[in-house]
Amino acid sequence: MRRAGRDLLSLALMDARNHTLYLLALYEKALGATKIVVTQSAEVEPLAWLAGHIGWFAEFWIGRNTQRALGSNCPHEPTHLASIEPQADRWWNPQQAVPAERWTLDLPDLAATRAYLLDTLEGTLELLEKAPDEDRALYFYRLALFHEDLRGEQLITMAQTLGIALPIDALGGLPVREPLLVPATRWMLGSAPGGFAFDNEKPAHEVPVPEFEIDAQPVTWAQLVEFVDDGGYDRPELWQPQGWDWLQALAQAEGRRGPRYVDQIGVASGAVMQTRFGKPARMAGNQLAMHMSWWEADAWCRWAGRRLPTEVEWEIAAHTAVGRGFRWGDVHEWTAGTFKPWPGFSADPWEQYSLPWFGLARVLRGASFATRARMKHPKFRGFAPPARDDLFVGFRSCAA
Repeated sequence: MRRAGRDLLSLALMDARNHTLYLLALYEKALGATKIVVTQSAEVEPLAWLAGHIGWFAEFWIGRNTQRALGSNCPHEPTHLASIEPQADRWWNPQQAVPAERWTLDLPDLAATRAYLLDTLEGTLELLEKAPDEDRALYFYRLALFHEDLRGEQLITMAQTLGIALPIDALGGLPVREPLLVPATRWMLGSAPGGFAFDNEKPAHEVPVPEFEIDAQPVTWAQLVEFVDDGGYDRPELWQPQGWDWLQALAQAEGRRGPRYVDQIGVASGAVMQTRFGKPARMAGNQLAMHMSWWEADAWCRWAGRRLPTEVEWEIAAHTAVGRGFRWGDVHEWTAGTFKPWPGFSADPWEQYSLPWFGLARVLRGASFATRARMKHPKFRGFAPPARDDLFVGFRSCAA
């Protein structure tokens, strides 16, 4: 999809909007209201804001952007036409409606938001039909598609956070395979020119990588239970100082001694019980553990005498070791590195995507069961603050 032409992009944009509307309908059914209201939280967006923002983003960068033909060379603040909705910027522009203010906005109801989503999609598709079939001209259409896919996963993550029942299949168990040895190499890290790439994936640059060993799959619940039973959540020597402080604050507030949403864990309890979309579910030992912070992933690796993989190690394995059993795409995965720009980085027009997070977030690689298939790309760099544990995130370990 990163190299999709007009026809395929048109179908994908319709599919993405249908998926958004489907998720909104699931929320509506679960909450039994036409004007969806959720409890205010720093971890979630007001649903009406997030839904409208999806349509606003596409209209802002495509329908209203007079310089869209420049693609990634478009200025960060291009000249814009007026929106089809006079209040669009006040409601849905994240630079005007900062997170704390979004809960008090006089946002339109669900019916009006749906109408805006359909109208903006129609405008996008009309412009796409006239666009040249080349990378530069299609840049913003691909960006809008992937932005909507990212927001779609955010809607599913929010449902888990809020305990809203969605008909999403839980991960099944996986056969546990032995770690894989990957030989030393020189690797072109990042996305090469051609097609679409997010700005934090560029520019591609060669990196020498020594031989390393990496788990064939992310850590399972059985592996995490051993850590819990060995006092992993009570041993400060296994944790980085900031991570230990994070854990103690949660322990004091909610008695935290395991991953988020877990009600029971450990040999003594006889099972791992984790709440999924509002319902407790028994986790099999060979299911992948998830909803863990970077601090927890790092502490487990220290306990096991291993370490988190670097970005380049993960990327090499995803490209070269799948045929030997390397499995990814079921949970997002923490890597060792802090989220930083690569040498020669230049922000793309949507500069608020990466720039604010450099130096603050940790890098996530891979994808989850809630990620749309077209978003699953081994070059994609996700990112999140190290304390985030609401995401569908796990980790795998590595050794030199």
